[in-house]
Amino acid sequence: MDIAVRAPALPTPGETVLGSDFKASPGGKGANQAVAAARLGANCQMIGRVGDDAFGQDLRASFRAEDIDTEHILETKNTPSGVAIIVVNAQGENSIVVASGANFAVTPDDLFSREALFRQADVVLLQLELPLPTVRAAVDLARRGGAKIILDPAPVPRRFPPELFQVDVITPNVVEAESLMGDGAAEERVDKRTAAALISRGAKAAVLKLGSRGSVVAAADGHFYRVGPYKVGVVDTTAAGDTFTAALAVGMGRGLGLHESAKFANAAGALACTKIGAQEATPTAGEVKMLMADQDP
Repeated sequence: MDIAVRAPALPTPGETVLGSDFKASPGGKGANQAVAAARLGANCQMIGRVGDDAFGQDLRASFRAEDIDTEHILETKNTPSGVAIIVVNAQGENSIVVASGANFAVTPDDLFSREALFRQADVVLLQLELPLPTVRAAVDLARRGGAKIILDPAPVPRRFPPELFQVDVITPNVVEAESLMGDGAAEERVDKRTAAALISRGAKAAVLKLGSRGSVVAAADGHFYRVGPYKVGVVDTTAAGDTFTAALAVGMGRGLGLHESAKFANAAGALACTKIGAQEATPTAGEVKMLMADQDP
């Protein structure tokens, strides 16, 4: 559950800032991505856990409202559901602290008992708000089932397991890429070097999320290209990265190439910045197509 408040500026250590517009709404990286994928037209199955609290009930109800199957969203007894505390400043930038709760109760056994889902999937979309052994198990099951594997490496752990680079597409933003590679990835001149370094670690392709600069796509066959941004009025960037990665997964699931998928993802991520909140800010496929038709030459 996202607990969000707007403030004129993000507080510095020891500072108290008066905020406004308090809101509690469904969130979580995996959940945001699932909702975005469903709104963009994908048939989406979600595996995860919530706590046996009111938040858990609300979160499962929100999935059902989005036509996402909740059969594989399990309840963990005597455990709170995960929460994120979000502060959004006047420029739409945010700072987030996550208390994982039941998310860290998702085990490899939860996945192995659902191996059939991985065999049925075109794309398996992963992030790192789960225990790393569980993510590794998901990669193994997806590879065994023949699905494309997309990893959003966030939040970046202090020690990133080298085997998690072995995916079809890795999708860090500039801060995450810098954490992964120890590089000044936020500078445009090193975008290509950073993407190439991610591929050298084992990824078949890397898509760097560059915010207002769009994105960069690099593939193991040497192809590298920039994908331009879409211009929108930014209100809140909270779910932009999750929406981008979900849209990339939807595009790949439809058989689009990486370049076309990244264009679709840029447009979806841009639209997610035009509304306050996470899941409620994610656009529909129709809205994304309208933006692309309006701004593409």
